[in-house]
Amino acid sequence: MLEKANEYIRQNRIDEKEKQMFHVTPEVGWMNDPNGFSVYQGKAHLFYQFYPYKTEWGPMHWGHQVTEDLVKWEACPVAMAPDQDYDHIGCFSGSAVEADGKHVLLYTGVSQKDGKEIQNQCIAIGDGKTYEKWQDNPVIRGDIMPEKFDRKDFRDPKMWKKDGRYYCVAGNRYEENCGQVVLFSSADYKNWQYEKVLLRNDGKNGDMLECPDYLELNGYPVIICSPQNMHAEKYEFHNGHNSIYIIGNPEKEISDFAWEKKRSLDYGLDFYAPQTTELPDGRRIMIAWMKSWDARVMTKGQKWHGMMTLPRELEIKDGKIWQSPVKELEKYKKNPVIYKEQKISGPVSLEGIHGRTIDMTVEFTDEITGEFSIDVAHNEMYTTTFTYDGEKHLLEIDRTYSGVDADVVCTRKIEIADKNNAPKLHFIMDRYSVEVFINDGEQVASTVVPTPVEADQILFTSDKECVVNIQKYEIEI
Repeated sequence: MLEKANEYIRQNRIDEKEKQMFHVTPEVGWMNDPNGFSVYQGKAHLFYQFYPYKTEWGPMHWGHQVTEDLVKWEACPVAMAPDQDYDHIGCFSGSAVEADGKHVLLYTGVSQKDGKEIQNQCIAIGDGKTYEKWQDNPVIRGDIMPEKFDRKDFRDPKMWKKDGRYYCVAGNRYEENCGQVVLFSSADYKNWQYEKVLLRNDGKNGDMLECPDYLELNGYPVIICSPQNMHAEKYEFHNGHNSIYIIGNPEKEISDFAWEKKRSLDYGLDFYAPQTTELPDGRRIMIAWMKSWDARVMTKGQKWHGMMTLPRELEIKDGKIWQSPVKELEKYKKNPVIYKEQKISGPVSLEGIHGRTIDMTVEFTDEITGEFSIDVAHNEMYTTTFTYDGEKHLLEIDRTYSGVDADVVCTRKIEIADKNNAPKLHFIMDRYSVEVFINDGEQVASTVVPTPVEADQILFTSDKECVVNIQKYEIEI
């Protein structure tokens, strides 16, 4: 099956000009969760849930790309296919570490026995290019957990090494509507023991907790996970399948985590299953699937589906995770266009401010009491609008006219955390996506736009005269 997948890609590989310029996209077919985000032999490796044969979810393979700077990515052969008894239904999400000079992948093998689906954790070992599944898989079977812990919903292991020992968290279901994050440890990454529950759903935060990630950031333990079927709380947790984080107690090495401290990781329409890694320079980098499970947002005729966010640097400030674009993007910014103290009244287009692969910052010089909007990917037929309401301190995303041709969610309102100042808005646009970093990354919103790339105008509109500073750069890869 592995060679079949790689041969299919060779024969059907899509022209890069039809895809994102600097966001990871599949060579063909379907992509979802990031997997195995790790550093091995000096390069960052990203694997991902992949089905090459259709632009829809299917039996999961592991796609694979590598990068030296987190901006330019190189496609590698498919790393794994569902070809063993213990993973014949799919090679689901997982993680990777460098161990004993090898690249070790830990993933969920999905099989079926007596009509029942079973999920266990398996490993594959490779050299950064090709990988072989371990002869004694699975290495973490569900039956090493307590009796009431579900064997079907037991997936998405995230592995790390600390003080000479390997650890792993995974998502699991305890009761029908009760997901949890469970912890395991190992001396050698092949023989594991169950430790404890780190986080258990209280019935008010969705159910299954997918794609958990444990990390230590600025001295704090942090849990990231993606609860399914989560109810919105006013302006928070609107995607149903959300991604959240909880900062734990720095006095404990591996903390217990409290639900009341949960926060959204992203406030846009398309963000799920984030995974982090630590670079050799100490930066903690996060990447996520830029898509919602419930929205099929594609450009007409598109031969691929699914993309990743821009990798983001994480830090903790004021009790929250702040996110910023990886600094490596700076060297790809060209041809600056700068407006200082530009007056905006009514609709205004500015010379040199346009494009679909750009970095643009809009900063207000004073408070905004009315409404200010920015239309991007705009022409006479298409537009995606970001509107800031100065009275309510809300930023609304509206992609109703972006080219969406299905009944999907197109609007989202974000309550700006800083209510004392008008927000600073930093847009990173690729051909089919917009990521907005609000107030230097205190909040972030990621949104897919299916608009044809010819629609590249940008329009500023204010119902009351205001003054802004604008910096815009083209991104060239």
